[in-house]
Amino acid sequence: MSWFSDLLGPFEGFAVTLRQIGKGRRVTRKYPEEKRQKPERFHGRHVLNRYDNGMEKCIGCELCAGVCPAECIYVRGADNPPDDPVSPGERFGFVYEINMLRCIFCAMCVEACPTQAITMTHLFEFSVTDRDDAIYTKDELLVEPDGTPNHPQPDNPLIDLGELREGDGWLRATSPAGRREYEGVVAWTPSARTGTPAAELGQSAERDEDAEDSDG
Repeated sequence: MSWFSDLLGPFEGFAVTLRQIGKGRRVTRKYPEEKRQKPERFHGRHVLNRYDNGMEKCIGCELCAGVCPAECIYVRGADNPPDDPVSPGERFGFVYEINMLRCIFCAMCVEACPTQAITMTHLFEFSVTDRDDAIYTKDELLVEPDGTPNHPQPDNPLIDLGELREGDGWLRATSPAGRREYEGVVAWTPSARTGTPAAELGQSAERDEDAEDSDG
C-alpha cells in the first residue's frame, strides 16, 4: 500500500481544509466595500496638530526624530519671529519630514512628543508610484488652521479621508499605563481638530463613577 500512500501524499495537506468546508460563519469581508472598525489607538498616517487657537504645537525639539527606531523623521527647529510667533514656545518646527517607506508605525514619536504635536490617524490606505512622494513634509503633515488634515495623494477609491480626519488616533488615551489615578482625567491639550478630548473610562469602577457624576 506504500504506492497508494505515496499517491495521496500531496493531497494530505488539504485534509483540514476539506473538513472545514461548509462549517461555521465566514470571517472574510468584501474589501474595500466592507471595512473593519479600527481600534481607537490604531497606528495610521501621522498628522501635525495645532492648538485650538490655530498655533502650531510642534516646537522643533527633535525628540520624535531622536526616539524613532527607523530613523525616518527629520526635524529642524527655528526661532519664533517675535512679532508673529508660529508656536507658543521659543522655537517652532521649521522643517518636518517623515519617510513613510521607512516608518514602522510604532508610535514612539507620539509618546516622545512633549506637546502632543504629532499624532496618528486611522488612515492606512495610501500608496505612491514615486518614491519622492512617500516623503511627507510639513506641508502635508500640518493640519489647516481649522484642524482639517491635508492629504497629498490624488483621489483613490480605496482611501477614506474620513479616517484621516477622525479623532486624534493613538492620543485618545487619557489613562497612561492604566494608572487608576488618571482614570477619567483629561491629560491632553485641546486641538484645532478635535477640541478637548473626552476622558476615557473603563479601568477603575470607582473613578468611572466619580467621572460620570462630575459630568452629570
